Amino acid sequence: MPKGWEWDETLYGGSAEYYERGRLPYPAELADRLASALALDGSGRAIDVGCGPGIIALRLAHLFDEMIGVDADRHMLEQAAQRAIERGITNTRWVQMRAEDLPGDLGTFRVATFAQSFHWMDRARVAEKIHAMLQPGGAFVQVNHWSIAGEPAPESPYPFPPEDDVAQLVRTYLGESRRAGQGVLPSTKLDDEPEVLHAAGFGDPERVPLPAGEVVVSSVDDIVARHYSVSGSAPHLFGSRKEEFEQELRTLLNAASESGKFAERVRDAELVIWRR
Repeated sequence: MPKGWEWDETLYGGSAEYYERGRLPYPAELADRLASALALDGSGRAIDVGCGPGIIALRLAHLFDEMIGVDADRHMLEQAAQRAIERGITNTRWVQMRAEDLPGDLGTFRVATFAQSFHWMDRARVAEKIHAMLQPGGAFVQVNHWSIAGEPAPESPYPFPPEDDVAQLVRTYLGESRRAGQGVLPSTKLDDEPEVLHAAGFGDPERVPLPAGEVVVSSVDDIVARHYSVSGSAPHLFGSRKEEFEQELRTLLNAASESGKFAERVRDAELVIWRR
């Protein structure tokens, strides 16, 4: 957990309904690459920690007998449960809990995944708890992917979203420091993660590249959803000025694209596998 910042339940307040629509997709080969790297055969149990609305948990559920999604935000879990029903996925369970409060009588697991979530946690404490929850030979898997913005797609007729201008608009409303829940997020370095995970008992990591390259075309509504899906511009932060902010945001986006559409190339991702 970043020093000088304390988690609170409003971190993603109001973001759950926007999250899946607003974020860029993970590379298509994610599940196949993970299955190959860990010799997964549809058996065993997995836990997705900091699962949000279940994007990764639902993507990987078919690789296991059971997938448990854990998140502190009940609204995220409600979205995850609804998506599981819509997609006919029946081997998932959703548990409201902070990662620091594991194991929570959840049992043992073959795989634990963390997709853009580990940096929000007390990493040393959570790594130790997950190590104890994994079966011998089990894997702690980080899914590293930047889903908030892609790369320019020059072959597309649509422009790249005006990210710098939007970021400046957010700062106009919320200030120069990045907001996070009821506080602001101090700058923090994560280059000590090998040390943290080694101290918890994990070996050296295996890195599995996930090449992407897919071009995604987004609407103005999609880009609005993206910025509401981010903790630093979650809807609750704008208070009574949310409608005013959104109107300015839409004006900015419509001025940047005559068609109201934007194109981005999805960034490459990576699986970082730490074995017990």
